[in-house]
Amino acid sequence: MAGIASSFPFKPLPTRPTKTIPLLLSSLESKRFGLHFRNPNSFSSSSSSSSSSSLHCSAAITARYGGDSRFSGPGRSRRNDEDQALDISGIRSDSVRLIDEQQNMVGIVSKSQAVEMAEDAELDLVILSPDADPPVVRIMDYNKYKYEQQKKKKLQQKKTNRMDLKELKMGYNIDQHDYSVRLKAARKFLKDGDKVKVIVNLKGRENEFRNMAMELIRRFQNDVGEVAYTKLNKKMF
Repeated sequence: MAGIASSFPFKPLPTRPTKTIPLLLSSLESKRFGLHFRNPNSFSSSSSSSSSSSLHCSAAITARYGGDSRFSGPGRSRRNDEDQALDISGIRSDSVRLIDEQQNMVGIVSKSQAVEMAEDAELDLVILSPDADPPVVRIMDYNKYKYEQQKKKKLQQKKTNRMDLKELKMGYNIDQHDYSVRLKAARKFLKDGDKVKVIVNLKGRENEFRNMAMELIRRFQNDVGEVAYTKLNKKMF
């Protein structure tokens, strides 16, 4: 497995404090996801560079999926959703495509026949697709339907607001198979609404390969797709 900083089973000999330079890619885009390098300047005054100094490159990637919220200003007139869904008189067509209370497709019937069938079942005749040709209506308990829709909406909002941080580690010389495994995992986490933090650790002489580590993160960024933008701190190069 690639992604660990050292393959030695024992701890290295203690050395003087060394400088750790984190390159963090943080989320800056709310609708998709963004990448941003920054230097937190969290270096100790006693830090000094040596042959055993380490470089810590990390990438935090976030994504949010779903439609954009639509503007609804005070000057925009909107009919009540319930009135619109139940206002059969608003349908100009003489015929409708009817779905019964068992969710079976009845087919095209007259508007008056659909109303009569709903009354016989002591249920509501709800307009599902008013702009369809002919409009689609369904016989159902509208209050129960609204409750189920609100429940689904709350569950979706709860899932959207919850964003866990998933961590993936890679070596600068990771092989293609391990890279593909991590890429697949990152895409799944992002689709679920979580953050993904990608870490490439370099220690000692591996610092010479910092450019390879940066290219690896850029490659990962591009392969994940839908990146908003990238901001690089030139001082890190």
